[in-house]
Amino acid sequence: MPRFFYGKNMNIELLEAAKRRVPNTSVLINMVSKRVRQLIAGQRPLIKIETPSADFEDIAIRETAEGKIMAEIDLARE
Repeated sequence: MPRFFYGKNMNIELLEAAKRRVPNTSVLINMVSKRVRQLIAGQRPLIKIETPSADFEDIAIRETAEGKIMAEIDLARE
């Protein structure tokens, strides 16, 4: 399990679902981090927020787990 949210109570099942969608931990961390920055900048969540106190990290992980965001990897880059 990635340890990129130190000291935060994570929903382990949600994190595991996100890892099934993006098995590469480095890519998952970068995706979630980028999405958190987008949410902080004011972009709207792609999912319905269940609790008003949901953190941006929780939203980004849930979006990933539900397949709302995906990574594009350019294999042709030099």
